[in-house]
Amino acid sequence: MHIDSAGWPFIGIGLGVAALVAAIAGSTYGVVALLLPAFFLFFFRDPERQVDAAPNEVLSPADGRVMVAGEPSGRFASGGWRQITIFLSPMDVHVNRMPVSGRVTSVKYHPGRFLPAYRPDAGDLNEHTEVTVDHSGVTIVVRQIVGILARRIVCRVREGDVVSAGARFGVMKFGSRMDVFLPQGSTIRVKVGDRVSAGITVIAELSPAPSGGSRP
Repeated sequence: MHIDSAGWPFIGIGLGVAALVAAIAGSTYGVVALLLPAFFLFFFRDPERQVDAAPNEVLSPADGRVMVAGEPSGRFASGGWRQITIFLSPMDVHVNRMPVSGRVTSVKYHPGRFLPAYRPDAGDLNEHTEVTVDHSGVTIVVRQIVGILARRIVCRVREGDVVSAGARFGVMKFGSRMDVFLPQGSTIRVKVGDRVSAGITVIAELSPAPSGGSRP
């Protein structure tokens, strides 16, 4: 299985720790210490996904569980948006994928706090990266949000990039949350509590003639 490149420094450190433990305390403890790099290998796994989405379908950008499926909160509360929030546990795949195809019009990093990712206000207050995509004239906003454990965001797209639905675009380290903001006319296809898979689960459908779409 492919391992995301962001994980190799952690895996290397874990192997070094295991080797040091083995040298100091013996091979038995060294074997036990190998659980650390094994966890990093598991955490940064990047399985291949068969992406198959219609032009009006919005794919999940992350593996995890749906926390919000409907009305937005925070600064997106006004302006005609709908929100889908996905919580990622440390056991989920943390490689992020684009929910739609289009052109990246904005990538903005917002420094902030490290509140629990499940809090409604974490989307605005926590450190996050916000990616805006123009999908055939429709604006879709995706946020990578850190939590208590997730302290690093890797975003590999830049303003002007042309992206495909389901394409990898980043990774979040050690538990986090993703928010997707859609035009008001969108139909949400998931509900709170649903398990979703990045690049596979259709979380919403865009209206054939969507209204709105400009960022507040």
